[in-house]
Amino acid sequence: MLKYLGVSRSGYNAWLKRLPSDRTKRKEMLKEKIQEIYDESHQNYGAPKITEKLHDEGETIAEKTVGNYMKEMGIKAQYVKPYTETTVNSDFSTKLENILNEQFNPDEPNAVWCSDITYIWTFEGFVYLTSIMDLFSRKIIA
Repeated sequence: MLKYLGVSRSGYNAWLKRLPSDRTKRKEMLKEKIQEIYDESHQNYGAPKITEKLHDEGETIAEKTVGNYMKEMGIKAQYVKPYTETTVNSDFSTKLENILNEQFNPDEPNAVWCSDITYIWTFEGFVYLTSIMDLFSRKIIA
């Protein structure tokens, strides 16, 4: 197999016996600390806060390095989407008159229309869908 891969036996045996370098040891130690801080924060902290905690413990490490290690480990901070207000409470309903008086079956087409609006969330923001229905035919006309 070694011959097929083009590796000498002595090179393979030297690779097996090779001890991890100081850099590799430090990287593994930092990854353990990052995981520990991440778990203590209930998976909330990202690279900036974890870097701050590591600095408090006396470690010298850049935020970018912590972010790279987190990416290698497959962990990331939780993001809480900010609340978006979709409606505004007003006294508009006090100005309305009930001219239909619950007569939902008109005698002719286009005598009574009703409408509704709904908000549809997309990745680009809210999209508003408005429909207008003729109560005589019960069909959407716009």
